[in-house]
Amino acid sequence: MTAAKLPAECDTKDDVRAEIDRIDQALLNLFAERHGYVTRMAEIKTDPHEAFDPARIEAVIGKVRQLSLDLDLDEDQAELIWRTLINWNINYEKGIIAARKRAK
Repeated sequence: MTAAKLPAECDTKDDVRAEIDRIDQALLNLFAERHGYVTRMAEIKTDPHEAFDPARIEAVIGKVRQLSLDLDLDEDQAELIWRTLINWNINYEKGIIAARKRAK
């Protein structure tokens, strides 16, 4: 495996694409790790309504927006990504909890 290049070290489109592919793999690995925790949370919760926690959602979004600003990223774009992720997680958790309740 070749060492990661900084953006300024990329001389060709292929160099840039290779780095984006490397980062995409790392992001997917992190999403998979996060998914494990979401699954565990669904196992701990006892009612599908627990999956939607507006106060927690807004706290997470606030942190994401601040971290985005700190990293000089577009905080609106980061919020959109996280809200999409959170909505998916809510539906996933509700499904697991509901299925477990039906199985009893």
